[in-house]
Amino acid sequence: MSSSVTTTCRELTELLPAAQTACRLLFQECFKAGIKNIFITETYRSQERQNYLYAQGRTRPGQIVTWTLASNHKSRLAWDIAVGPPHSLYDVTTLTQVGAIARKLGIIWGGDWVGRVDRPHFETRANWKMPAGYKLENQVIVPNSCKTKVEVIVENKPKEEIKLTQTWNPGSPTMKTETENFIAQAVKDGIVQELHLKDLQNGAMTTDRLIGLYITIQQRRSNF
Repeated sequence: MSSSVTTTCRELTELLPAAQTACRLLFQECFKAGIKNIFITETYRSQERQNYLYAQGRTRPGQIVTWTLASNHKSRLAWDIAVGPPHSLYDVTTLTQVGAIARKLGIIWGGDWVGRVDRPHFETRANWKMPAGYKLENQVIVPNSCKTKVEVIVENKPKEEIKLTQTWNPGSPTMKTETENFIAQAVKDGIVQELHLKDLQNGAMTTDRLIGLYITIQQRRSNF
């Protein structure tokens, strides 16, 4: 049995550009509303995987998990979410709050469907456009596991940032080691995602982004 059939894809980049933007905007607005413990459970789904899931509870053991062979997941326009601790995985209250935000953004919510209610499911049309009055921040972190939380890093440069820019020297081994340790501890504490550490280690971290990340970590630590 191929791994693509049994493996769940949670990568946002596997969605079409319009759906990627819609999903990021949804998570951003949820963050602003105080909903930070939601995460992606599935994005793109091949027809073969859809067939496999459809067979469950019918020709294959298990409970029925889907009622269709023609899911929008295979069109790269849909994504499913779940809720992290301390709530239950599919907490109705949280999903309903996310659904209400989705409506304002012109995103289709499965919780509004009649007869086949699917609260964890969200999707867009291929021609979806961002509604007037909304702006997508440069850094919207969309988690794909319950181990991390939604993050929105607003790239406003406070005065302190200028001082940090002058002192940051990416060519200094000592400074790079100290910075890696600082971010690694933040990852361990669940404050930021591991991708930030990997980008720093791979040389993909810009100075502006590093400064914004540093400020975010300090702010989040003070709120813990």
